Amino acid sequence: MILRKIKVLVVDDSALVRRVLGDAVGKEPDMELVGVAPDPFVARDMILTLRPDVVTLDIEMPRMDGLTFLTKLMRFHPLPVIVISSVGQATCDVAMEALRRGAVEVMAKPSGPNSVGEVSRLLPGKIRAAFGARVRSVQAPLVPVPTVQAASRAGLIAIGASTGGTQAIEEVLLQMPGDCPPTVITQHIPPVFSAAFASRLNSVCKMEVKEARDGDVVSAGRVLIAPGDFHMLFHKVDGVSRVVIRTGPRVHYQRPAVDVLFRSIAAAKPANAVGVLLTGMGSDGAEGLLEMRKAGAWTIAQDEASCVVFGMPKVAIDLGAAQQILPLPKIAAGALGAFTRAKVS
Repeated sequence: MILRKIKVLVVDDSALVRRVLGDAVGKEPDMELVGVAPDPFVARDMILTLRPDVVTLDIEMPRMDGLTFLTKLMRFHPLPVIVISSVGQATCDVAMEALRRGAVEVMAKPSGPNSVGEVSRLLPGKIRAAFGARVRSVQAPLVPVPTVQAASRAGLIAIGASTGGTQAIEEVLLQMPGDCPPTVITQHIPPVFSAAFASRLNSVCKMEVKEARDGDVVSAGRVLIAPGDFHMLFHKVDGVSRVVIRTGPRVHYQRPAVDVLFRSIAAAKPANAVGVLLTGMGSDGAEGLLEMRKAGAWTIAQDEASCVVFGMPKVAIDLGAAQQILPLPKIAAGALGAFTRAKVS
């Protein structure tokens, strides 16, 4: 049986970047580069005639910026979009806004010869994830909702996510109280973008949210986000819980990897631990969630209907790793409610 190739349109004002991205797509047997566009006006016409499955979109372009184009696209002709952004602070913030407006993935634009190989390695996986994503056609801005009360300031909540995870994590944290239990999060995200992501969450959530640094204390009212391109582990010595930030081999092609975090928690066996696996492509986090469950933690997976990509949660569910399967709006309450369960010890 011959499967149809994924049709990709590259939109970028740089001829060099268009060539790099186009070459990366052209090397994949399951993908077809159907066109390249130097600006959103050309892209609009190509989308209507070529009907691409996935669009890569630059943020900074002439005649119309990428964010404005994305907003119009998601309103009138929703498609899976991968944002390609430079790594300056301002553009990283715009990239985070693009994810809130419906883009499903973000990656760093190649900045020189040394980064071309990295982009070529990462782009095909992001295209496959985007192709399988559930696209949201209308983006209402997330606003804080009435929060559920924390049952315990002690314990630990660990969250893992990938494609679609930035929005899912924001929705979960917006429902958490300011004195939430200590929380650690691994989201598949590039370097620098993780800092912008943490900063955004810190500005809208009631608790402190920060990009983790090596040795940061894990404490109530604080959420630590794994930095891009580094693994984050949980470590407890002499009664003090901290995170360890380190490099190392990619796990499931990812760094940071959810399995690395979850397995470190399972090994430490902290009291009242809760593991949550959200939307994402692949299997990262599934085996780690199972190890957490075997170590005595309460475990939750996001349900299929509310996932952008039902990959990681599905594998966890199939493994028997998840004790609860919940829609996204109920995950915060499920995680906090777990601290009253007899099964969490």
